[in-house]
Amino acid sequence: MIYQMLNFVIPFIILIAVVVFIHEYGHYYFAKRYGVGVTDFSIGFGRELFGWNDKSGTRWKICWIPLGGYVKFFGDRNVFSQADQEELLKKYSKEDQSKLFVTKPLYQRALIVAGGPLANFILALFIFTFIYMFAGKDFTPAVIDEVLKESPAEVAGMQKNDVIIEIDNAKVESILDVSKLIAMSTSEFIDFKVSRYDQEIILKVKPNFVDSIDELGNKLKKRMVGIKLSPYNNQITHKKLGPAQAIMQSFNEVYFVTTSSLKYLGAMFTGAGDSSQLGGPIRIAKISGQVAEFGIVPFISMMAYISISLGLINLFPIPLLDGGHLMFYAFEKVLGRPLSQKTQEGFFRIGMFLLLSLMFFATFNDLKDLGLF
Repeated sequence: MIYQMLNFVIPFIILIAVVVFIHEYGHYYFAKRYGVGVTDFSIGFGRELFGWNDKSGTRWKICWIPLGGYVKFFGDRNVFSQADQEELLKKYSKEDQSKLFVTKPLYQRALIVAGGPLANFILALFIFTFIYMFAGKDFTPAVIDEVLKESPAEVAGMQKNDVIIEIDNAKVESILDVSKLIAMSTSEFIDFKVSRYDQEIILKVKPNFVDSIDELGNKLKKRMVGIKLSPYNNQITHKKLGPAQAIMQSFNEVYFVTTSSLKYLGAMFTGAGDSSQLGGPIRIAKISGQVAEFGIVPFISMMAYISISLGLINLFPIPLLDGGHLMFYAFEKVLGRPLSQKTQEGFFRIGMFLLLSLMFFATFNDLKDLGLF
């Protein structure tokens, strides 16, 4: 039992520590670049386990709750970078005021805040590029080997030996892309573009929703169209890419994951998506442990996807998140002055409520997935 828990916990801590460190270092990098004092760089929350001070006075520390992190700037009241500008200007000397975050120009504050999500996207690009260059990428054509009888695919007119070249206007470069694109589709009908006897045909398929179990043993509702794929003449095409092509493919993957995630979240909030698939730390821990058993490449691939998710979520215009701060700066740009402290406090309360609600919902889904509800 303890061994099984360690198999989940250790990969989870490694994954979260790396992704959170990169995120916070993005904030730290731009803060130091623009002369903002940094008092704390923390991985985790709560009581400090261990730490050290660098030459500039920043306390680098590891805390006992490994579910996030923060960079605290000189003069901030708390880890959410809340500060009263008028109060700080009275409190600190001219020399110290130059190190305050709130005294910096708007564009510098915006870059410091956006630096965290930006670093997450860069990490994902680096990981994908590394994988494509040294482990390679699959380019095996997606050839239909069988169309199940009375399935949505048969109803739509799919045939054996059709080659799937696009799904919902997204290019299918590999047989591995098909299940991913079907799962990420949010529309009632999925548009398949297939090649048949050198002609391109568009077929609209209305998938069935079935309860399924993935390769890792996790329960999920899956869209099924009723086709079986196989490599043409059993020839698998897998090749390592050069730097330029690997970088281009990495940008494509990051773009696809970002846009697909936004579409899926939009569908979930409108009721068209399956909200039960929204998971939290428990599910991430479970999956990270399962993926780690398959080797380093699947594990760092998952790290890239989690990094994209963290960067994307932090850009949402919710107070307490980076996107909330950027929203405040947008108001400041339009109004010509910062929002009042009282107004910001009100927004922060709303943000706290939204985040706690989302955390509760995700945790409920996690516990339900474990069979506790």
